[in-house]
Amino acid sequence: MAISRDSITGLLLAGGRGMRMGGADKGLQKLHGEPLALHVLRRLAPQAGPMLISANRHADLYSALGAPFRATVVADTLPDFPGPLAGLLAGLRAARTPFVLSAPCDTPGLPDDLAARLAAALDAQHADIATVTTTDAQGNTSIHPVFALLRTSLADDLEGFLQAGERKVRTWYARHRAVEVAFADERTFYNINSLQELADLERR
Repeated sequence: MAISRDSITGLLLAGGRGMRMGGADKGLQKLHGEPLALHVLRRLAPQAGPMLISANRHADLYSALGAPFRATVVADTLPDFPGPLAGLLAGLRAARTPFVLSAPCDTPGLPDDLAARLAAALDAQHADIATVTTTDAQGNTSIHPVFALLRTSLADDLEGFLQAGERKVRTWYARHRAVEVAFADERTFYNINSLQELADLERR
């Protein structure tokens, strides 16, 4: 049976420390006068039913950004910013749907068929996780693991993984039935890691 939009909770990952931006809250940095997180929310929300924002700082600001999308802000349940898996765990715990679709807050070009293509692959292969790969002009393949569609039922396993001190996204994925979906345009997954990259994108 096909996975419907209403069975997917969208999860914007905005809980990082922004170390490569000097500790700035990445999702709140402006692109064309609007926060990066808002650009991503506009693309992610039409692909999901309920919406969540994983944020560990400025919850009030993220709540305001998420209000037009009826998004709820959730924080890590683990201390010391243990990485994107902690944000995923918070989303999996808060979701009331069978699936969660995650995307980071610094990718304003998020494709509008992300959910549909990941859902089709996950359903066809009876997988637990579907994530993204792209190939550049030189033939180099990149994996984009935080763009993912996951079964909410994975929450307990993920919590145990994190409590054991593990942090690597791909290591956790390898414990489950994971499928990779190839997207042709790598630019749609371009993520902004520094204020210089943000300024460069603004100029383009």
